[in-house]
Amino acid sequence: MNIDMSTITMDKVRYTYDNKRIILKGVSAELEAGKMYAISGPSGCGKTTLLSLLGGLDSPTGGRILYDGQDIGALGLATHRKRNVAFIFQNYNLIDYLTPEENVSLTSPLPPFPILERVGLGREECRRNVRKLSGGQQQRVAIARALASDAPLLLADEPTGNLDEDTAAGITALLKECAHRMNKCVVIVTHSNDLAGQADVAFRLKKGELHFL
Repeated sequence: MNIDMSTITMDKVRYTYDNKRIILKGVSAELEAGKMYAISGPSGCGKTTLLSLLGGLDSPTGGRILYDGQDIGALGLATHRKRNVAFIFQNYNLIDYLTPEENVSLTSPLPPFPILERVGLGREECRRNVRKLSGGQQQRVAIARALASDAPLLLADEPTGNLDEDTAAGITALLKECAHRMNKCVVIVTHSNDLAGQADVAFRLKKGELHFL
């Protein structure tokens, strides 16, 4: 397997739950900078697990995950997360006692409002405590926080799941821009056929195996 040109490489990655339930059966793929990838599949098939492994939140049961040719386990998962990864979590994972502007400022020294405005939040909303925002608004803050990061690998778990159709289309355009104009490797787990259809490369995870769509 040629790993020199890829940003993140899955090499025969296996994952089992409680040493019994097989989630991933030797998944292999190369994911390159400058492209947006979508992973779809039925609920419970392991999509979020796969995203967690790519981001160094968990270790595979077998096989390797490499970033620019180096095993992220040998590098150290915490180091990989800090240096290389920005997450958009399905449950947001915001610092709930901070405002949207303060949350975004944690990932970038740049002024936070322009990126928050691009995901559809007004100045007044950006200065509220995030606990006073709706679920859709919190989702936008989580997206803005990841987009503001200079990490080369952006991993998103259902980033448009709680958003209306127009806002979801705008977020999809921003994610594509991150890949194509900022040369990030963007990997999205989604149930949205529309979002998957706009990816440069779309996979389907089913019965522990990853297939091209």
